[in-house]
Amino acid sequence: MAYEKAKAIICEKSLALLEDAFEKKPLPKPKCETFAVDENIKLAEKLGISSTPASILPDGRVITGYKDAKTLIGIIGN
Repeated sequence: MAYEKAKAIICEKSLALLEDAFEKKPLPKPKCETFAVDENIKLAEKLGISSTPASILPDGRVITGYKDAKTLIGIIGN
């Protein structure tokens, strides 16, 4: 189901739908054909990223797992 939700959000380019997904509200079916989700999955596999969330920093570091804002700011600042 997350796959279809991601496609719906991408098709609509909607921050509101993203917020609805976080709130576990039902989302409409995707209204377009997009391969963006598939491309992201392939890129994550290629980069060896197998968990979410994951952040890729400008210097190439990959940070996986949830981090609170203070921790992220500390990581980014170093």
